Amino acid sequence: MNLTCNSTLEEMRIGSEEKIAGPLTFHQLALIIAGASTIIAYVMSFYLMWRHAVNYTKPLEQRHILRILFMVPVYATSSFLCIWYYWHAVYFQVISDCYEAFAIASFFALLCHYVAPDLHDQKEFFRHMRPIKPWVWPINWFAKCCGGDRGPWRTPKSGLTWFNIIWIGIYHYCFIRVAMTITAVVTQYYEKYCESSNSPVFAHIWVIAIECVAVTIAMYCVIQFYVQLREPLSEHKPFLKVLAIKLVIFLSFWQTIAISLGTSTLHIVSANAVLAYPDLKVGIPSLMLCVEMALFSILHLWAFPYSPYVENAKTSFYPVPDPSMGIPPRENEHGPKMGGFMGIKAFIDALNIWDVIKAFGRGMRWLVVGAKRRHQDPSYQAKPDDIDTSYPMKPYANRPITKTTDHLPIANEFRRSAFGLPKAAGEPVPEEESAGLITNAQPNPARQPTNPYRDPRQPPLYDPSPSGIYTPYDDDRGDLGAGNARYEYNPNEPYVHQGGNTAGWSEPQGVRRPGNRSSTQVRVGNALWGDRNMRGRAI
Repeated sequence: MNLTCNSTLEEMRIGSEEKIAGPLTFHQLALIIAGASTIIAYVMSFYLMWRHAVNYTKPLEQRHILRILFMVPVYATSSFLCIWYYWHAVYFQVISDCYEAFAIASFFALLCHYVAPDLHDQKEFFRHMRPIKPWVWPINWFAKCCGGDRGPWRTPKSGLTWFNIIWIGIYHYCFIRVAMTITAVVTQYYEKYCESSNSPVFAHIWVIAIECVAVTIAMYCVIQFYVQLREPLSEHKPFLKVLAIKLVIFLSFWQTIAISLGTSTLHIVSANAVLAYPDLKVGIPSLMLCVEMALFSILHLWAFPYSPYVENAKTSFYPVPDPSMGIPPRENEHGPKMGGFMGIKAFIDALNIWDVIKAFGRGMRWLVVGAKRRHQDPSYQAKPDDIDTSYPMKPYANRPITKTTDHLPIANEFRRSAFGLPKAAGEPVPEEESAGLITNAQPNPARQPTNPYRDPRQPPLYDPSPSGIYTPYDDDRGDLGAGNARYEYNPNEPYVHQGGNTAGWSEPQGVRRPGNRSSTQVRVGNALWGDRNMRGRAI
């Protein structure tokens, strides 16, 4: 077995290739295109980051947006340096790959802060989240063939457990990426990495395989999180944000692997007089990334706009975990600008990664300790809303099945005859006289309209108007804006007769006050307090 790396980029130099564009070789042309694309990515990304920093009104959200936007300059810089210093490309690549995990974790944290402002409220949201959507492909296929609801791929019954699984699936990638970055640097120093070879005796193939599994799990969890919350978070345009993140990760990782397999393993393309081996191995994928980062910097203007965070921007709301609860959404309030001079404080806040470290520690703690105690959480307890009360009654999955008479024909026939139920699903309800009590039930006698402002201790008043004569409500003391409205205190009247917005409620309807009122005033008064045209009833 060959334990020596046949060719390394550190030992190779470019200089004798043929010209392809006037006096420029492919390597020189790639440097020019990559440099121009990097400048575009810098200008667009830092402009958007600066606008977020000077409008730093929601630090919990914008901190993660700044981290995500900074991914484009990091990738563009790393790719450009890989073309320029191709013999040290492995060191630049692992730096950008390490930041990739940081960007994915920041994107997940941003979606969590769209749900609720802090971790406690986020846990409460997912504890009451209904319904929990099944896993997307291919986990849903695994669940069908590996035990269903009792297998290892089942959908959790608790929204909080579902949230913790997603949490670990994303934040574990930060640790894996950092560990693989350190492994690549150390093995490269001892000449055991060998990027140009996919032989299992070198570290390169193992680092790539572990990273492939980790990034796939992380991106799957991001997609599952989006599928679950795309309707509640629709005002934040989550699809465009997921697309911007997923494309960057896909193009930066998978296209590099594809080129590596095509050149080193399958030998689809080989070095020639135009393309040197470093250009083929490093130059082409790095050039593609520089151009793609320039395009992504423009896409981010729509995916992560700063306009929702400026003063007097449209108010946004936190979603509710279960629409059937009837709880109104909470307002996502804007705070004062906290970015400091030219947004410097905002950039410093975004560079503090202590929250990512704590998030990874929380995930590991739940995996070791919390997962064993998850069934003690209140979200696993049966709730009245979880019980289907439709007819015929269905056994509740989380309680022992009790005795029922649904299987007895005589009991079903009695229900149909006594309550007018249809004999089969979709059959209309019978209309004959003996159809049932519920179908032909008579409404309760109409009750007299009550006045919520009337003192119950006072005797009911009546309308003394003659029969057949309509008397509109015409008490100008109770009409807002009436010309002759009186608001002074009269000691000879009871307290319900004093002037104000409710004056005159206890007076007989036929009594008129002095003063002429316009038709507009009469209509406004009738609209606010009623016509009182029901004779013989209490006001």
